[in-house]
Amino acid sequence: MKRDLKRIMVTGGSGFLGSHLCERLLARGDEVLCVDNFFTGSRQNIVHLLDNRNFEVMRHDVTFPLYVEVDEIYNLACPASPIHYQFDPVQTTKTSVIGAINMLGLAKRLKIKILQASTSEVYGDPALHPQPESYWGNVNPIGMRSCYDEGKRCAETLFFDYHRQHKLRTKVIRIFNTYGPRMHPNDGRVVSNFIVQALQGRDITIYGDGSQTRSFCYVDDLIEGMIAVMETGDDFTGPVNIGNPGEFTILELAQLVIELTNSKSKIVREPLPQDDPKQRRPDIGLASSRLGWKPHVPLRAGLQKTIDYFAKVI
Repeated sequence: MKRDLKRIMVTGGSGFLGSHLCERLLARGDEVLCVDNFFTGSRQNIVHLLDNRNFEVMRHDVTFPLYVEVDEIYNLACPASPIHYQFDPVQTTKTSVIGAINMLGLAKRLKIKILQASTSEVYGDPALHPQPESYWGNVNPIGMRSCYDEGKRCAETLFFDYHRQHKLRTKVIRIFNTYGPRMHPNDGRVVSNFIVQALQGRDITIYGDGSQTRSFCYVDDLIEGMIAVMETGDDFTGPVNIGNPGEFTILELAQLVIELTNSKSKIVREPLPQDDPKQRRPDIGLASSRLGWKPHVPLRAGLQKTIDYFAKVI
């Protein structure tokens, strides 16, 4: 059956994830309004979309109200790497909290569905492993990372209160470590850090002894999961973990990047940052049972695609 085409707004649409989401929505024929203040997003991420007649870009900060007519909202606007969200922590919290209030208000006025891109950081440094959606987390409310962690937690609160109080059709996904082309080369995330260092022949910096673990989801898999959540019925709000349950130590990741780049980089160790999680791995049972979703791109294949991208841009 032919689906109705929609006008969809993506806040943070010129960012790493946002640009891939815009691209995917356009490919299926929807109109896309990309809203971004370009603090961490880049026009370069969406330049290939500008000639598409169904694509529109609006420079706007979500901490200010926005009055547009759309059929769905994906709220992705927020700096997502420690370097960027700690640069202006007050603004980071405002983006998550006031931005959520503004976007929820718009969705309420239009009576439309809205999805919040939340994060695995709501689990903090988890005492439960892997992390199911029922886990409440272990978060420091006054630390260096709190502007992001607590901002996203508050945004989730707002989404569920708007759902309960105003019957708004809300969706919340919790995104685990995601990587792929269009990551910012200087965003401070472990995958981009290692790839850039390896390609430039510099030492690869590991914090701590490298035994801390992460789970890495390729961007194409993540976007498929995000869209699948948006397309669920009104009875499903989430939150739902979207990520790859494959677990690797940071040292294993560094060694794989060195191998794939054929780099002569050496591994050096630095002290662990404050509140850096020791383990991070999603329980994706809910996504699997409710959405029929699971990631397909293995780490080696995804890293190779990401390395090929960085080799062109740095």
